[in-house]
Amino acid sequence: MGLLEGKKGVIFGVANERSIAWAIAQRLSSEGMELAFTYAGEAFEKRVTPLARSIGSKIILPCDVTNDGQIDAVFETLKKEWGGLDALVHSLAFAKKEELKGEFLSTSREGFALALDVSAYSLVALVKRAAPLMEGRGGAVITLSYYGSEKVIPNYNVMGVAKAALEASVRYLAADLGPKGIRVNTISAGPVKTLAAMGISGFGDILGSVEAKAPLRRNITQEDVAGTALYLLSPLSSGVTGEIIYVDSGYNVIGF
Repeated sequence: MGLLEGKKGVIFGVANERSIAWAIAQRLSSEGMELAFTYAGEAFEKRVTPLARSIGSKIILPCDVTNDGQIDAVFETLKKEWGGLDALVHSLAFAKKEELKGEFLSTSREGFALALDVSAYSLVALVKRAAPLMEGRGGAVITLSYYGSEKVIPNYNVMGVAKAALEASVRYLAADLGPKGIRVNTISAGPVKTLAAMGISGFGDILGSVEAKAPLRRNITQEDVAGTALYLLSPLSSGVTGEIIYVDSGYNVIGF
């Protein structure tokens, strides 16, 4: 029997087969968790649906996380189909391409608001709906961050600010939901070649720096992150909440 046999989880943020969220989904499924997936728009539906079906998922729903009506519809379906929820994976981030180059000083008001809404507030919006379904089940939530929330990364700009807000949100959500037995944690993943990451100018230089300087002298893989996600969403981490767990080959511990 798998570690997560009989558990139910929902995944937000699969873009394609190279997504970290997809690697997490595969790992959770391999341990027995039944999964639901969401997608934003027709283009992503065509990518997500065959992946979800390949692991036996029956619930595949549209969800624009800036639309409260669509968020409500997802959780109404989960309540109807499952009655409760054990895990939520938030792997969502977005900023306009023009905001991810040049100086942070040039960030537009609209671009700032959009990045914070999709990349940070969406976690609050989703957990608000998920919490009632998790009560009494020892539910767990994870989201994905990056070291650019703490240190200045060239061209990461407004996304770094959004990730900082995301990490702070995790701490406050953990405090709110801890009395209900619901845990909320963050994985701060090193750079990985995903659809989202390739939109950052100079991303190849970031990969090279990590490989040269990190203690493990390599970049991480999606599977590295998935293993930590399994830990955080399973009883193995029953005493862990409000934390940032680094999966970056140790890069964050290096100074000069």
